Amino acid sequence: MLIRLNNENPDSKTLSQIATCLKNGGIIIYPTDTVYALGCDITQNKALERICKLKNIKPEKSKFAFVCSDLSHLSEFSKPIPNHIFRIMKKALPGPYTFILEANSNVPKMIKQERKTVGIRVPDNIICREIINTLGNPIISTSLVDTTDDILEYFSDPEMIHQQYGDMVDMVIDGGHGNIYASTVIDCSKPEIEVIREGLGSLDVLD
Repeated sequence: MLIRLNNENPDSKTLSQIATCLKNGGIIIYPTDTVYALGCDITQNKALERICKLKNIKPEKSKFAFVCSDLSHLSEFSKPIPNHIFRIMKKALPGPYTFILEANSNVPKMIKQERKTVGIRVPDNIICREIINTLGNPIISTSLVDTTDDILEYFSDPEMIHQQYGDMVDMVIDGGHGNIYASTVIDCSKPEIEVIREGLGSLDVLD
């Protein structure tokens, strides 16, 4: 199902329809401030398994991000964050960044990596954040492509995404053309901050 939403003023009825789909274990493809992403309700393990099967990855080997509407969810999934890290995140978010933090015991065990970390995203995209607000909790998410793959045209065009993936997911959310660059990944789980991937987000936030 292809669902169109206005990126400036998404319809509340349609947002409720999307949230109900997620609560019922559905998986969606939706716009972010970078590339279009696969997502599901953080509480729905069966949906997470479907995404892993679709991408042919094992849950424990995955690099999912928790996509949040704001920074208020941080304490739910991460250990206490040092003040200097929080200042960087507050400066950068909402924005095209993924911050790797130390995970706490609330992170689903099936996706905990050996390093016990969690990736946190707060995209600068109204549709994405309003879906999360309507759902009432974060979305577990992963990009349609892996960083080793070439990003092709259909990854930015929602209609082409629907043609490619429509039979594999429950909904494709059309919020207009997406970006072709992934988020900048910054690892803050160690004593020294490390840039894992330089993507759309500028590294100026670290200054």
